This record gives sequence, C-alpha cells and structure tokens, in this order.
Amino acid sequence: MPELEKVKCSTPDFAKENAKKLLALFPECEGQRGEVDIDKLRQVLSSTAIEGNVERYQFTWPGKRNAMAAASAATTKTLRPCAAESVGRDGTPGGFDSENLYIEGDNLEVLKLLQTSYAGKVKMIYIDPPYNTGHDFVYRDRFSLTQKELDDNAGAFDEDGNRFEVNDSAEARYHSNWCSMMYPRLKLARNLLRDDGVIFISIDDNEVANLRKLCDEVFGEHNFVANFLWKKKGTTSNVEGAEVSSLTDATLCYKKSETAHIHPRVKSKECRSYPLHDKEGKYRLTIIEKKDTGDYKRDSMKFQIIGHAPREGKRWQIGADKAKALEAKGRFVFDGEKVQLKIYDFEDKDTTSAWPNLFDDCGSSDSASQMVNQDIMGGAGIFDTPKPIELLLRILLLSSDDDSIILDFFSGSATTAHAVVQLNAEDGGCRKFIMVQLPEPCDEDSEAAKAGYANICEIGKERIRRAGKKIAEENATIAPNLDIGFRVLKLDTSSLRDTSATVSETNQEFANFERVRSDRSAEDLLFQMLLETHIPLSEPIVKAKVSGNEVLFVGMEAARSASAPYQNAPLAACLDAKAKMTTEFFIEIAKLKPGIAFFRDDAFVDDSARTNLQQVFNQFSPTTSIKVI
Repeated sequence: MPELEKVKCSTPDFAKENAKKLLALFPECEGQRGEVDIDKLRQVLSSTAIEGNVERYQFTWPGKRNAMAAASAATTKTLRPCAAESVGRDGTPGGFDSENLYIEGDNLEVLKLLQTSYAGKVKMIYIDPPYNTGHDFVYRDRFSLTQKELDDNAGAFDEDGNRFEVNDSAEARYHSNWCSMMYPRLKLARNLLRDDGVIFISIDDNEVANLRKLCDEVFGEHNFVANFLWKKKGTTSNVEGAEVSSLTDATLCYKKSETAHIHPRVKSKECRSYPLHDKEGKYRLTIIEKKDTGDYKRDSMKFQIIGHAPREGKRWQIGADKAKALEAKGRFVFDGEKVQLKIYDFEDKDTTSAWPNLFDDCGSSDSASQMVNQDIMGGAGIFDTPKPIELLLRILLLSSDDDSIILDFFSGSATTAHAVVQLNAEDGGCRKFIMVQLPEPCDEDSEAAKAGYANICEIGKERIRRAGKKIAEENATIAPNLDIGFRVLKLDTSSLRDTSATVSETNQEFANFERVRSDRSAEDLLFQMLLETHIPLSEPIVKAKVSGNEVLFVGMEAARSASAPYQNAPLAACLDAKAKMTTEFFIEIAKLKPGIAFFRDDAFVDDSARTNLQQVFNQFSPTTSIKVI
C-alpha cells in the first residue's frame, strides 16, 4: 500500500530550516549533531583569522537568548474561522467573502502561523505596542524573566549565593521583559514584509531607545528611514513629578531592504493656478533667484537677464546659456523689482519633495478619542488612547500601493483597519488589512465593560463594523464595490492530534485513534491546511458537490470559467467526516486539475481507493500535490 504524505501538526522548526540553508552553502561549518558551528561560520565569512571572546559593541539584555529562540520555535496552534462574527464585503453580518482578516490570539503564535501564507507579501506593517510605562503589560510570554532569573542572568550572586552588586532589578526586569516580548515578534514580522516593504512602530520615551536598538539589529541600522514625531496634543499638562510635558510620540520607520522607499511628497500640477496668459497660453510666474551667501557665493551666476542683475545678496538659479535661450523666447518678466520666469501649464509637471519628520497635522489624542468614542462607538471612554485616523492615513500614503496588504499585530482600537477602508474609498484602492489582537479582557469597572464588551477584540470588531458602514454610506456613489467586511479567525489548538504521541514503544498499530478532533468542522480543517500553503487566508472559498461528496475549492475567482467552473483551482479539499471517497471520486477531482488536493485519511471507502489515489492523479493531473490528514 503506497505511503501518502501526511499533514504535519506544527509549523516548521525555523532554526533547523535556517541551519540547513547555511550548511548547504558552507558544508565545512557543520558541527556535532548536524548543527552549525558558529566559530567556523565566522571564520568562513572573514578573510582574516578570527579570535574568540573579542569585545565588541552589541545590544543585549537578560533573556535575549530565550527571545531569539522563541522566534524560531515551532507552534502547534492553528486558526479557526468564525463566520458568525465575520462581516461580508458588502457589510452583511455573517458574510465570509471579504479579503480582510481580523485574527484573535497571541500575536507571537499568529505571526508564526502566517509565515508560509504571507512570507514576503506584506507591503506595510504598523504597530502600536505596549509603551511599558511601568505597569505590567498583557503579553506575558513564557520566556519573560522572573525576579530570580533576572538576578541569576545579571550575575547578581557569587558562587556561594552571596549578592555582590546592587542592581535596580525592578527597572531592569521591565526593560528586559519588554525587549524579550518585542524581539521575536519583530523578527517574524520582518519575514512577512515584501522586499520593498516598510514597518512603522509608535512608541513613547520609555522604550524608544531600546526599540531603536532592537530595530537596528532586526532590520539593519542601514535600513532606518526616519523617526517621525507625531504631535499628540497642543497644550502642556501638569503631571506630578514631571518637569517636562511630552507633546509628541515617536513613530520609528524601517525598511526591509534597499529596494524599499517611502513614497515622495508630491505637489500635483492640478493644485497650481495659472492666473496669467499670453499668445502661448496660461502661465504662472516663479522667482529664479536664490541666496548668495557664505559658501554658496558664485559670481558666475550674477549676469544680467533682460537688462537686470539679481537683487542684493542674491544670484540666479539658472546658468547663462539657459537664461539666454529663455530670454530669446520672451520667457522673462520684470515686475519693477525682480525678474521672474513664465511657467506655462502645458509644460508644468508634478513636483516632489522630502517629507518632514514632524506629523503636526495628523490629529491628536483628543480628536481621536472624540471620533472613536463618540462619533463611531457612541459612548464615552470605550478606548483610552486610540490613534487618530489622520495619522494612519498619512502613514498609508507614505508607504502603501493601492493593492497592498497592510498588517497590524497590535490592533487595539483597529484604527489601521478603519484607515485602510477610508483610503480605499477615497482613491479607489483595494488594499487589504490583517488585524491581530489578543482578546484582553476589559476591566470590570471600565466604560467598555459597562457597555457590554467582554474584551478588546469585541470592541475592535464593532469599531470596524460601524466605521465600514459609515464609510460605505458616505461613498456609495464613488465606491459602490468597497470591501467593508472582514473574516474573523481565532487562534486555537491544532485540529489534528499528533500521531507520534500515540505510537507504543513496540511500534504497535494505532488503536481507537482519531487524528481529527471531534469538534472540528471541514472549514476548521481547511484553514489549518491553508496555513501550510502559500495561498492567502483571504482567498474566495466555494463549496460544491463532486460525486456526492462536499468539496471546498479555494481561490476560485482566479480559476473560474463558464465552461469549467472549478477547473484549475489553487486548492481542492474534501474534509467532510461523512465523505465516502472512491476511485471514481478521485478521477472527478483529478480531472479538475487543482494545484493542491487535501483528503481525509479516514474517508477512503476501501484499501483499493487508497491504492488508486496516486495512480489516478498521475494519469489525470500529475502536477497536483496530494496530501492526507
């Protein structure tokens, strides 16, 4: 009986995968047990002799090794669809056809699950992580340090257990745990970015220095773009013990590679006026002088144009030859004080300039609170410190194309999702968002809890529903096909049990073992299968009957045709527990030539069908990848 490829129960071990890639390039660096010998690797990458234990500049903290390992560790979690809480692209409650995603769960696990489907596909990431203001933050990863671990790692005790140095361990623990929380998430996030992708991270003064060092290490110091300062309030406030009132928050921007750039600041030709005209057409006037002081003095740029020299302390911006040619065309005007150049509308072009690093016109904390709590949510104090939509719109204009995937894995009040839908309505784009948020419970005494919201995810989803409806109503004429919905996915344990844990020491056959958990639907299994492919989780899903069995086809919009509606689908899956898979059924599926085909191992009607499966596909669709669960 042929051995069929089984679906795995966890994500790949990224550390082992990276080690294989390195050893394929440098086989001489293989150490014991097939691991990479770091000292040998350092030597291979250097043209001079490398000595050990050399002091060098580096950024580290107690717990960093565990944080680095956490980024590579596999996860056995999965994502389960929740249609009941989803919204269709037209706003229909319970619809599941939107290309936007709202994912509930620990973002570290979720980022690992997205590695296959979204690696290298995300154009822009925006996050607003916990600011670590001295209070414990919610993300308590297993590699965060206890007080004893911190003291041990910091070398606070000698061999006999005696303390030999004083350490402000409380402060160190806050910074170390925050860095350990952020590091693996940033590492995984970088993998998801396109080569021309960028990340924006909002932060305040408590951790901006550490965040800058973290990003220098993860993205490369040479890929730093800017530290944009957002002016969050217009007046100072008196805080007990504070000598300075902070009016700004930082937003660090890094690019993934040298091919990435933020979009230039464009001044459109259409924004200019041409109040004058002559026989050549409409024109505007522009000054052609610039300062002639200090190191910029140039006597060669002080000739006469239409009988006039530049004014005192000035010089011309154009050279003598170009000025002579323009003068012959009658392009200069003297207004009694200065010489100006005619610029006609037919020759004018859009101009670009550098963006300022100060966002002083992108809303404020107060305006954001007013918009979210009053205008959208209809109540006071639902969110304490939401970011204004104007800030996210500016960041989207800086960094996204009209078909970009936008990721926010500290979604919070879901301002990023709101901004994506708003910008799509304004410019006709089809950007797609992926929001990830831990379902952090609302405090019992909070306004959110009083309004009936159990956790922050419930508020975020409701904010997107209400904002989407409002945007659709306001833009019904210019954006009738706007996607205002989202698919809800929730982090959960794997839908498959690990078979390796059920084999006895004597290698006996499995007894009474059900690999698929009894509470999981075909749709649950489908999304776990999608996480193993390069197919986005937002692809259209079509359900159809083939030879009496229910089959799920994914990505049908790209594969659909009138003559063969399910032909060449990227993925076809028969995952129904009641399915009866025969050789005839496999022939019908193979004739449709799907890219990938998934089948349940417990749904074969007999051993003959199992034996014929591979032969059928070899005959009718040899390029299809076949897997069973």
